[in-house]
Amino acid sequence: MPELSPRRRLLVLAICCMSLLIVSLDNTILNVALPSMQKDLGATTSGLQWTIDAYTLVLASLLMLAGSTADRIGRKRVFMAGLIVFTIGSALCSVAPDLDTLVVFRMVQAVGGSMLNPVAMSIITNTFTDPRERARAIGAWGAVVGISMAAGPLVGGLLVEAVSWRAIFWVNLPVGAAALLLTLRYVPESRAPRARRPDPVGQGLVIALFGSLTYAIIEAPNAGGATVLPFAAVAVAALLGLLAYEPRRAEPLIDLRFFRSAPFSGATVIAVSAFAALGGFLFLSTLYLQNVRGLDALHAGLWMLPMAVPTFLCAPLAGRLVGSRGPRVPLLVAGLAMTAGTVLFAGFRAETSDVTLFVGYVLFGVGFGFVNAPITNTAVSGMPRAQAGVAAAVASTSRQLGQTLGVAVVGAVLAAGIGTSSYREAFVPAARPGWWVLVVCGTSVLVFGLLTSGRWARRTAARTAERLASDEVREVVRVGERA
Repeated sequence: MPELSPRRRLLVLAICCMSLLIVSLDNTILNVALPSMQKDLGATTSGLQWTIDAYTLVLASLLMLAGSTADRIGRKRVFMAGLIVFTIGSALCSVAPDLDTLVVFRMVQAVGGSMLNPVAMSIITNTFTDPRERARAIGAWGAVVGISMAAGPLVGGLLVEAVSWRAIFWVNLPVGAAALLLTLRYVPESRAPRARRPDPVGQGLVIALFGSLTYAIIEAPNAGGATVLPFAAVAVAALLGLLAYEPRRAEPLIDLRFFRSAPFSGATVIAVSAFAALGGFLFLSTLYLQNVRGLDALHAGLWMLPMAVPTFLCAPLAGRLVGSRGPRVPLLVAGLAMTAGTVLFAGFRAETSDVTLFVGYVLFGVGFGFVNAPITNTAVSGMPRAQAGVAAAVASTSRQLGQTLGVAVVGAVLAAGIGTSSYREAFVPAARPGWWVLVVCGTSVLVFGLLTSGRWARRTAARTAERLASDEVREVVRVGERA
């Protein structure tokens, strides 16, 4: 990639952030629209889970393939293809006649979305080569999540109340079209110096693992063991297959050598935990505010602002802290705040009082605002630039997998707790075990943030980067000798 002027670099960052905006905005808008969808389409709790998880599941399954493909054939090319598919998928979702069709169209959306975030992060990593500049750029990137959390519920609430839930997908159309035109004009093409070969076996095992695991969790409260256990067995077999097969490939889909770096491994666990907490938090909050308190979509969106605004404000601060002091402080703040916020709901029924509900939302928003920048920066820092797309894709996959599992587990716990009881009366006690699951997620962010951000962890990252760079050089030499 040619050296760009500071102004051009900022423009590239803005274009990449537009792609993140439509992908993350899509989820926050959708959460507010869930009760309206439930009434219009006659959906069950598991049906609502699938409208979210079909999207995040496909994203998680294809992100690493998209990242490695972009490194191979060109990041700009894959990024533009993702914008086109995502925009078309959004248009299709807006005209879906029933729940099953909507789920299918959400999967089309996700195919496009899988080409956006990891590729955009790879573009940013290769555009901002100075570590401090990159940390600040990633902080701005994380702030976009806060914008989507702030704007999503409000925009979604307005559209649902003024038009219908179908209108929430219209927002993506102009933003996607504008991002496409700007990318064509201003984003330079880049690719890895040496192309990585595809790994169809690894890709198939990843899809089998994520899909069967999610199905088993979501359907567990409604289906019998004879239905669920085979999918659980497939998930275990796929995981064992990945662990056995991937290390034998010269260019695997998932490079398990990355996980020799304690910060990279910690960032992966933290991403899964933090986004599982986010997915479960939004799912429980939306259903409670609208189906239990009886708020309309707009007022439910307003109630989400105490969580969204701190996320927006804290994300760039976290980016600056990562650039100046490293990831440790932001991760500890994130873990403490997320744990405290979810404990209020799990142990003290925060949703039953306006004051504690407000405080719980603020604490969770602060925690989530601090977590994104250190995850992303840690995932790509120290990795060879040639593998930036793959490393960023693993981090993005961890986020989507976490959100998928959060909605699946919390939704399954909620469905099992409510059963045939009165929904309004049973919701708060039925949701309590789900809130404890989110407490565990917040605690995981705190513990792994502490363990994987010290001197020992940094030494493992340096050794891993050195090994990866050496292996890369040796492979290039072998390829040259064969040629």
